[in-house]
Amino acid sequence: MTRPGFEEQWRRRFVQRGSRFDDDAGIAGWTPSGLETRLRNFRRVWPGDRPGALWLDAGCGAGSYTRHLSACGVRPVGLDYALPSLRKARQRSPGDIPWMVGDVTRLPVAPASLDGILCLGVMQALARPEAAVAELMAAVRPGGQIWIDVLNADCLITRLQRGLARLRGRGMVLRYDRPRQLAHWLRAHGAEDVRIHWVPILPGPLRRLQPWLETPAVRRLLATVPGIGALVSHAVLVSAVKTGVQPAHGAGS
Repeated sequence: MTRPGFEEQWRRRFVQRGSRFDDDAGIAGWTPSGLETRLRNFRRVWPGDRPGALWLDAGCGAGSYTRHLSACGVRPVGLDYALPSLRKARQRSPGDIPWMVGDVTRLPVAPASLDGILCLGVMQALARPEAAVAELMAAVRPGGQIWIDVLNADCLITRLQRGLARLRGRGMVLRYDRPRQLAHWLRAHGAEDVRIHWVPILPGPLRRLQPWLETPAVRRLLATVPGIGALVSHAVLVSAVKTGVQPAHGAGS
């Protein structure tokens, strides 16, 4: 499979990380506090599913979310294109979890065969994320759940970093997305009940203040005051449900 240069660079990085690191955060490319915050926020908002429901963790890395799905009673499959990461995921996970080598842009599953799908920590390493969204939507049955996260292009700190990079004549290593654009792609490919969940993450030196950002009062503020969540959230988690209506040909292109 031929990948765009940007994607191939990131595939090699993730293979190297899977070989080099042993901790889940290092394999995924996050700091330990960053991964803990992301996982904690997902646990807070994910509603769960019926026991035995079939879920795919696409881009599972070392299996942090895959194991959480399993502990909640659904039947997860972990998929990643970095074989070293999958080997470590299998070593530290229950033996009944299956693992597959595969790419989120070409999922090795039958259409409409999944009850739910996660794709977390992946979109920033893709050149054409909208194509991956279409692939994810196609794999889920009508009524199934889709959960995707992205790095937030509207975050104030991200905007400052991009401005500094331009002044220095440097490009950004990662790709960032706007939550509304991701929500548009999901709806264009047959999703409803699209929801945006803001994930503010403080830098490592300030991680002791992170619990304050996750208090009910602050979370309510981010959810209800327009613009605040987008400005302060490094990441965003978007959830949706697949409808039974197929989108028109070429929608979202």
